[in-house]
Amino acid sequence: MGYTKITIKGISWVGGVRVVTRVISVARTAIVARILTPADFGFFAIASIVLALVELITETGINIVLTQKKEEIDKYINTAWTVSIIRGFIISAVIILSAPFVSSFFNSSQTMGLIMLVSIVPLVRGFINPSVVKFIKDLEFRKEFIYRVSVFSVESIITICWAYYFKNAESLVMGLIIGALFEVVMSFILVRPLPKISFDKDKFLEVLNKGKWLTTTGILNYAYGSGDDVVVGKILNATSLGLYDVAYRFSMLPITEVSDVVGKVTFPVYVKISEDVERLKKAYIKSLLLISLISIFIGFTLIIFPEQIIVIILGEKWLPAAPVLPVLAVVGMVRAIVFSITVPLYALGMQNKMTVITLVSFLGMAISIVPMVISFGLLGAAYSALIGTVVTIPYVIYISMNIFRKV
Repeated sequence: MGYTKITIKGISWVGGVRVVTRVISVARTAIVARILTPADFGFFAIASIVLALVELITETGINIVLTQKKEEIDKYINTAWTVSIIRGFIISAVIILSAPFVSSFFNSSQTMGLIMLVSIVPLVRGFINPSVVKFIKDLEFRKEFIYRVSVFSVESIITICWAYYFKNAESLVMGLIIGALFEVVMSFILVRPLPKISFDKDKFLEVLNKGKWLTTTGILNYAYGSGDDVVVGKILNATSLGLYDVAYRFSMLPITEVSDVVGKVTFPVYVKISEDVERLKKAYIKSLLLISLISIFIGFTLIIFPEQIIVIILGEKWLPAAPVLPVLAVVGMVRAIVFSITVPLYALGMQNKMTVITLVSFLGMAISIVPMVISFGLLGAAYSALIGTVVTIPYVIYISMNIFRKV
């Protein structure tokens, strides 16, 4: 089967994962948003900021590095699992120790217990079988579909049930915990080899050296993606953060999911054809056109009908987020199109270029975020996110031209 057919088949399966999980996600958000308050979502957003930061600081980039390898990766699995377990314990400990300081920073004593609870998530995730990377590496998209949909369904069911019975922000974390436990079980059922505790220093250093740019990019991407949340939570309040966080995730979800689906499928294909620059260019142009077409269609729908969409899906108490939604939809469109260059960059092993792109994006937002939020509130945070995305366009165009210069 040619790579075009493989890509189409992959997009069907991975697209199926995204469609199913995002339909479930929208349904979950719609149900839980009517049970909990914007403040509850704000408390959860604060806990999520801590979790994401510590996970990214300790990120090894091993999944992408293993996918990049054209040879068999079984010999790396034991070391990857051992490092993952150790990393999980470290993340959990750091989150627990940081809880009092984070709670004090945001002037939100309610988040202390939530942060303590969320520390369980990385501890459990550390035991996931690293062999799951083979679903994508070996183009076994059907198994990826079963794996991801099953895990997400369990996580969503637990979240909804817990919210219904207890009506507190802890429901959002309990879904993550139970979902992580289920993912560990599924990772040992669906894929081989099964890992064991073993550590090979040379293999670890090899992966760590190649993954250092991924880690740096991840930290900068976090700073760009969560910096506005931190400023909103600090300058405004937890309720405002809840409104902004839900609006941000909701507006980004349908748009960025398109680029994620295409990127996840094309990444292993790009790796296989990375030595054929002309073929790589043609494949990238096709994926870029697809991403642009779908992202623009969805984005304009969010721009034209923000209030109607919010009332139908989230309920009237979330209407204060309506003015923010169109701006964030533009952010999503531009980001999906511009950052589509990420996939060929990773396929070619040019992680350092992606780090520069992310740094430029972060600086654009960092310089503008505080004055924007002070002047315009939630809308200012959205404008700052847009600035952070737009300023990357010239450099992305420059990089794209250099990649395909040989053609």
